[in-house]
Amino acid sequence: MINNVVLIGRLTRDVELRHTPLNQAVATFTLAVNRNFKNSDGNREADFINVVIWRQQAENLANWAKKGALIGVTGRIQTRSYDNQQGQRVYVTEVVAESFQLLEIRTAREGQGGGYSAGNSFAGGNDYNSPYQAPAQSTPNFAREESSFGASNPMDVSDDDLPF
Repeated sequence: MINNVVLIGRLTRDVELRHTPLNQAVATFTLAVNRNFKNSDGNREADFINVVIWRQQAENLANWAKKGALIGVTGRIQTRSYDNQQGQRVYVTEVVAESFQLLEIRTAREGQGGGYSAGNSFAGGNDYNSPYQAPAQSTPNFAREESSFGASNPMDVSDDDLPF
């Protein structure tokens, strides 16, 4: 059986980090994940998904990601239940994250008025300071302004040079 979840979304608030009585770190947060379609008004809606992450991953996420951060999460869906103070059974469905990855660099978020520090993927003990530098512009430039083959155009081939 397969129970895998991959989500990309933005943190709706700062990560809430707590510790169990056995000093295990646990962080809870909510991801706003856009839907793939627009509603009848032409607006894109989002789902707000509750996520839990444990141990070192929880501490890393709480230290590095802040409200508004774009992150990717891999994990599994889990359901649990408990009895509330009124004696009613409450069912909870949430994603238990196994790893996360920050998908924006600090300068991109700070340029939008946010502010958080970003690093590499925290899926395994990766280096926290990414060597990746932000591109100078926010949208890619696909124009072919300068040839990587020098001044000549590599596609200038006469018909006499073709083998057919």
